[in-house]
Amino acid sequence: MNMLMIIFKIIPSLYDLFRSIGWEIFCFRAYLNCATELEPRLDYKDVLIKPKRSTLRSRAQVDLTRTFIFKNSGRQWTGIPIMAANMDTVGTFDMAVALGTHGMITCIHKHYTVDQWKAWGESNRNALGSVAVSAGTSHVDLDRVKQILGVFPEIPFICLDVANGYSEHFVEAVKSVHATFPRHTIIAGNVVSGEMTEELILAGADIIKVGIGPGSVCTTRRQTGVGYPQLSAVLDCADAAHGLGGHVVADGGCTCAGDVAKGFGAGADYVMLGGMFAGHSESGGETIEEDGKCSLRLADFGKLYKQFYGMSSSTAMKAHNGGVAEYRASEGKTVRVAFRGAVSGTVREILGGVRSTCTYVGAGRLKELSKRTTFIRVTQQINEVFGAAKNEQEEEERRKGTCAKRLRQE
Repeated sequence: MNMLMIIFKIIPSLYDLFRSIGWEIFCFRAYLNCATELEPRLDYKDVLIKPKRSTLRSRAQVDLTRTFIFKNSGRQWTGIPIMAANMDTVGTFDMAVALGTHGMITCIHKHYTVDQWKAWGESNRNALGSVAVSAGTSHVDLDRVKQILGVFPEIPFICLDVANGYSEHFVEAVKSVHATFPRHTIIAGNVVSGEMTEELILAGADIIKVGIGPGSVCTTRRQTGVGYPQLSAVLDCADAAHGLGGHVVADGGCTCAGDVAKGFGAGADYVMLGGMFAGHSESGGETIEEDGKCSLRLADFGKLYKQFYGMSSSTAMKAHNGGVAEYRASEGKTVRVAFRGAVSGTVREILGGVRSTCTYVGAGRLKELSKRTTFIRVTQQINEVFGAAKNEQEEEERRKGTCAKRLRQE
């Protein structure tokens, strides 16, 4: 009898206890059923670079060139390690000529025909050393690569680009292309983790594209819930790649020169730009003009635009595949970018910003930037009390470029 009374007293207490810890039990069960990484991951917007004592007296003292010897291809490359993305509206032949004069690389988009390559390559032999032939994993794409490299074997880079670099099929494609072109440097991706970076390097790639969803016209994160904050992705992948003698390119997420510097500071060997190179004379995309007069006064400026779209957008799929397939959804968007004139002005702004970063941390060479970088977490990047003001140099180049283009049209 006494035992029954004890049980009746304990049961309500046990019920209250289990009810109070019910949420914790639920979370623990959820943890057992799915992998959960609770450590915060960071994006470019979450950090600033801490300044350090410097012996540099001028930005002009900073050397931004890098020299790399690639493990798998055995090739050596020297230049400024910035790439134009392999997008219709960025990776154009005109962009390759312009960026090539600065020692930068352009990943030419894959939708030029072999005949177009022949016509351009014959008249721009000097630019061939700073371009990559781009392809997916389809037989049509890879056959086009073989034809182009058969005509222009001096092209050093092959860019194998898919949205999901984690598929076994993609790894096999990298192995196949490396076996066919062992002396060409393969740029492959996209991935965001160290283990997949290592696998692609072991498969034959030399430069791994890092980034899923950070691009300005990419909607993968919204459509799929998949992605990884870009700064943390670069930190993880660079560490893995350098351990095997490989390299990484931070692909996407840069909105300004400061973000480019953060990419290099995080260990990226290259930084790839899309939106920052959109909207220029050398960029692809339809030109859109609104009513308005041409004047060097700011009040009369800003009526000329260029189209910019993601390569998984409905615009791109309609242009190249006849539309969005029934089994998938668009993972990109189409926007218009205010016309910014020649890309040389934007290049000067980016390089000037990165040089300034180096002087703030005492890095005389770009190679030293990652060793001199200390990131600090912040809650605010810039003071926007008067709005998100544009860089004055860029605005001036943009005004001049718009007026010159309109005058030529008239």
